Amino acid sequence: MVTRYHPGERAVQERAGLSEQAAFSDGAIRAEIPDVAAAFLAERTSLVVGAVDGGGDPWCTLLGGPPGFVRVLGPRTLEVDALPGAGDPLDGLLGRAPVRVGMLAIEPQTRRRMRINGVAHPRSGGLRVTTDQVYANCPKYIQKRVPQPPPAGSRGTPTTGDRLSAEQQRLVEGADTFFVATADPGGATDASHRGGAPGFVRVHSPTRLEWPDYVGNAMFNTLGNLWARPQAGLLFPDWETGGVLHLTGAARIRWDGTDRSVEFEVERSVSVPGGGLLAPGAPLYSKFNPPVVPASQSGASL
Repeated sequence: MVTRYHPGERAVQERAGLSEQAAFSDGAIRAEIPDVAAAFLAERTSLVVGAVDGGGDPWCTLLGGPPGFVRVLGPRTLEVDALPGAGDPLDGLLGRAPVRVGMLAIEPQTRRRMRINGVAHPRSGGLRVTTDQVYANCPKYIQKRVPQPPPAGSRGTPTTGDRLSAEQQRLVEGADTFFVATADPGGATDASHRGGAPGFVRVHSPTRLEWPDYVGNAMFNTLGNLWARPQAGLLFPDWETGGVLHLTGAARIRWDGTDRSVEFEVERSVSVPGGGLLAPGAPLYSKFNPPVVPASQSGASL
């Protein structure tokens, strides 16, 4: 019997007909940080972090620093020498009190990624994280690019809203990568990657998005959380300008047989010029990206 999946994850695994594969994937999850993961983390210059704010809304953000700004101190302890900038939706939460976090370390140029979930405790200038779950993910749907930090001083004034502007809609419609934060009813938080060919995220209106859920490792950490707690925080990088778009809102799973998509309702947005990473130009797209299905051919239902 799978013991590390919560009821929402098991419900999605069963409905998708992938419970046996999920049970096999469960063996990859551990609480301790293996040596190979410690070496990988020490080389990172960015870290995706998800958390739930004081109002119960999940957000996803990006922390950065020179190699070594993330370092492992013990089997279940790592430190991060960075905090969200002013105006970031998680500014004032991370680094102020213990909080459950989901983190994703990703290296797009090699398509390697590692997920780390646990509790972040405040420390001077950063975080000390006690890990609960550590595991690698497959390289599917990651586009090869070499992100770089934007020039010093390029971070602009954040702007907020409750719907997507025309410019933000174009960013989302052209995205080949975004990140998503979710949490289970107990507050355990997860951050994950979503990738596909440009156009895989459909913008139905200034407040409604949808994206397909592609075949993966069958763990269904994100969808399992959404089954139990239908809220999500999204992070869209603007690789051309170095900006980022943060969104939070309601999310629900739509089913067409065993195929799935996620429908997202924008409730709040925070746009931060220069708050992300630069990687201008077209990436090397993953060979696993499925063709984009026109909206007129999508017939999923609840």
